[in-house]
Amino acid sequence: MNTRRAFLAGAAAAPFILRAQDKAGTKLPVIGDGDHKYEVTHDWGELPSNITFGNTHGVCEDSSGHIYIHHTVHATSKSDDSIVVFDQKGKFVRSWGPQFKGGAHGLHLRREGRDEYLYICDQLHGIVTKRTLKGEEVWTIGYPSEADFYKLPIVQGNKPYRPTNVAIAPNGDVYAGDGYGSNFVNQYDKNAKYIRSFGGTGKEPGKIVNPHGLMVDERSSPPTLLVADRGNNRIQRFSLDGNHIEFIAGTLWPCHFHERNGDVVVPDLQARVTLLDKDSKVIEHLGDSGLTPPQFMQARVKSGKEFTPGKFVCPHGAIFDHAGNIFVVEWVEVGRVTRLRKVA
Repeated sequence: MNTRRAFLAGAAAAPFILRAQDKAGTKLPVIGDGDHKYEVTHDWGELPSNITFGNTHGVCEDSSGHIYIHHTVHATSKSDDSIVVFDQKGKFVRSWGPQFKGGAHGLHLRREGRDEYLYICDQLHGIVTKRTLKGEEVWTIGYPSEADFYKLPIVQGNKPYRPTNVAIAPNGDVYAGDGYGSNFVNQYDKNAKYIRSFGGTGKEPGKIVNPHGLMVDERSSPPTLLVADRGNNRIQRFSLDGNHIEFIAGTLWPCHFHERNGDVVVPDLQARVTLLDKDSKVIEHLGDSGLTPPQFMQARVKSGKEFTPGKFVCPHGAIFDHAGNIFVVEWVEVGRVTRLRKVA
């Protein structure tokens, strides 16, 4: 299942909690165990009246503690802006990116010297673009026509290019996963010049079905590339030149990765968020609702009022913030941003 269509066929100061109680007047749910326990605030962030979330796909944090959300834009939204920025307390800061409406997907932030940049994947329009934090374009990569794999008639005629997420190596190389297209990872240098492609459809080592999310893993030397091989229900590790190293177990439909202090958070589309330790062993499955694929496909189109507090439906993106809290965004029609405040 390598497309959505295939699924169907804080800070030192205590942060302001936008919704301190649920509608029944009870305390916020707490999930996790031991040193990995979190208080759950769903529907975090105060949207302005002219923006209505569509599917929330990507999330990241800048050095000022601002949280960036990438969403597809709901049909009822008055504004087409697909990037929404909040401060640490969930107050709206700014929005931009109407050109990515409907295609919003991967979102990656990286500091380069004194500056920070966003790398955006738009799977609908088939681009990867590097932008400033306010949306100014640095470069944009389109269809990878330089790659031999993409020159084959069967690929050009039947397999679209739909990039889903990126990862950046220490030297600036960009890895773009063609998760909804032809199942390759395409590698570029820091100036967006094509280097190589690897992967391709299959189940054997080195082959991928829906390379949905990527992370350059710098926890060991030399760094390696983690690929959320979602269609094969696994994580796969590659060398930075595209050679298979190992499979990593413990997830169902992994979507992406983010690392902090050796731990990695993995949003798992099959209704849970997984934490892995420095050895890639499972620490905890957070907010596991136990929904099967047919069940979460039905649940994801419901109103937010019907979601169960403390349980996830379709986690699609997740990050640790600077204080160790976790932000989770979900692939649900009404959008859902959840803040997991670390309490232990």
